[in-house]
Amino acid sequence: MPMQSLIFDETHDLDPLDFELPAELEAAEPPEARGLDRDEVRLMVSHPGDEHVTHARFRDIGDFLDAGDVLVINTSGTMNAAMKATRNTGEALELHLSTRLPADLWVVEVRRPTGETTEPFQHARAGETLHLPAGAAATLLTPYKGDREEGPRLWVADLDLPEPLDGYLGRHGFPIRYGYVREGWPLDYYQTVYATEKGSAEMPSAGRAFTPELITRLVAKGVQFAPLLLHTGVASLEDDEPPYEEFYRVPPETARLVNAGRGAGKRVVAVGTTVVRALETVTGEDGISRPGEGWTGLFITPERGIRSVDAMLTGLHEPRSTHLAMLEALAGRGRLEISYEEALREGYLWHEFGDLHLIL
Repeated sequence: MPMQSLIFDETHDLDPLDFELPAELEAAEPPEARGLDRDEVRLMVSHPGDEHVTHARFRDIGDFLDAGDVLVINTSGTMNAAMKATRNTGEALELHLSTRLPADLWVVEVRRPTGETTEPFQHARAGETLHLPAGAAATLLTPYKGDREEGPRLWVADLDLPEPLDGYLGRHGFPIRYGYVREGWPLDYYQTVYATEKGSAEMPSAGRAFTPELITRLVAKGVQFAPLLLHTGVASLEDDEPPYEEFYRVPPETARLVNAGRGAGKRVVAVGTTVVRALETVTGEDGISRPGEGWTGLFITPERGIRSVDAMLTGLHEPRSTHLAMLEALAGRGRLEISYEEALREGYLWHEFGDLHLIL
């Protein structure tokens, strides 16, 4: 999925990795449409302490993991989070659900169709009601995180639906799609095989390439899987928007597995930046991870560092994205530059249907 744009705040002057991303390296369709199984996407492995980069297929990830290593996965499932919407004037829009808030309110994004894709719509007004399919409605209550000069893009909204949310979205919603994906794909293409609870606006895509057979082989090898939950919001943040809160849940057993793995000298591998965000929220300066749940707005930078994991499986992120700042906190700037230069040279594919990067 598209990553969060660079954000400056009062305490950080970030300079995430910048590069030119050719359009042909943006994955426009799922690997299945390219004649590949899920686990046949490419895997780039960057190794600690040197400039060595290994190229493999994802189904061979077990060659780079040891018995006792802990893979922490995000079991949040993807919703049909996009819906057709209409203003009272008759203007056609799209409404993207992002994050469920307390009191059953939602952070939503309003977008305007532009040919084959959409763009942020910044002319909505507080109190405006958007009409949704089957007589449903969304009332925009207040801008989320304050106003922007050109008009708010994210809103706190109240939904009025004729049936429970899951059923309604199943009938009238569709997956969020950006311009580099040229056609719509069913929701199944946006799910990981281990998703248990729908709630993400966009797929936690680092785990998409896992298959039941691959998980079985890894478990047989002694690799441990530890689940947590973080419901991802829409990822297309604008330049001056701070990271927003997302709901997370870290179970006691997962905290125990993470601490035990670290204590035994095994690697704790975050499957995706969402896992890092959730685990870092519950990990203290003492390096101990604790169970917890709630909403996290944590923003991870090289200055802050990472305490909870020492390896990460992740997709390839857009130039100057905040996720690259998180990767730099784990790998260091030099290793990150080398790996991304290699990915560009070798023609790796970006975004949710693209290839993967294992940072050891």
